[in-house]
Amino acid sequence: MSEQSNITIPELTLNNSVSIPQLGFGVFQVPAGETQKVVEDALEAGYRHIDTAAAYRNEAGVGAAIAASGIPREELFITTKLRNGEQGDAAAAFENSRKALGLDVLDLYLIHWPVPSQGLYVDAWKAMEKLYNEGAVRSIGVSNFLEDHLDTLLGATDVVPAVNQIEVHPTLQQAAVAAKSRSHGIAVEAYSPLGQGSDLTSGPVTTLAEQHDATPAQVILAWHLATGNIVIPKSANSSRMRENLAAAGLSLSAEEIASITALESGTRIGADPATAAFTQL
Repeated sequence: MSEQSNITIPELTLNNSVSIPQLGFGVFQVPAGETQKVVEDALEAGYRHIDTAAAYRNEAGVGAAIAASGIPREELFITTKLRNGEQGDAAAAFENSRKALGLDVLDLYLIHWPVPSQGLYVDAWKAMEKLYNEGAVRSIGVSNFLEDHLDTLLGATDVVPAVNQIEVHPTLQQAAVAAKSRSHGIAVEAYSPLGQGSDLTSGPVTTLAEQHDATPAQVILAWHLATGNIVIPKSANSSRMRENLAAAGLSLSAEEIASITALESGTRIGADPATAAFTQL
């Protein structure tokens, strides 16, 4: 089942009734000069959910690909994120992202990191609430928020985030954060869903790949979908893009899902949101 063949990508309904394709395409670390071609390839493969960020410095390439694709705007779901160093002026940052993407309305805007040392994420959220209420963005959410960050935000603001995008893969599932998010109706979106490749060689994953005539990546992505995560793999290789998208057609049994869930080891690849303080992003 390595290639996509008329597979329907499942959609989830967020807490404000907006639908989001559960399997999307991320452009983290895609060079700006290559982004348009990579995103055009992803759209041609069948992706309709594209995830970028101001900090990736490739929003303009995403926008160029959208414009060149000819795909009706209402068929696309576009996410970008507020740069950490711009939490004090979220409205202006949003406008810059909207211009770079060439879009009047964005589908999802996220606070990229809480950066608790700045103490600005509540103020940023209030500015984003205004954008949401004005209709400039269809949904707002957060990324890398831990339980205490969510508690602070929910206690000081009005709009419950639609999404919490966090590092999730078989060896780091962040069960407590995911449970906290879901208890408030906040969808969990997984970045680095394959452990940046490190989880692909684990025994249960390779065994299931052989049994299902699938790739290890397809097995892990199918696990994400089965457990209710929104998932955004990335690849600059068009064949691999199609393989990843085909994971939507792979069904795993409860026992098979449990065998992957059992790989949890607490192995974080990215920064710890409790202490991450990089404001250059």
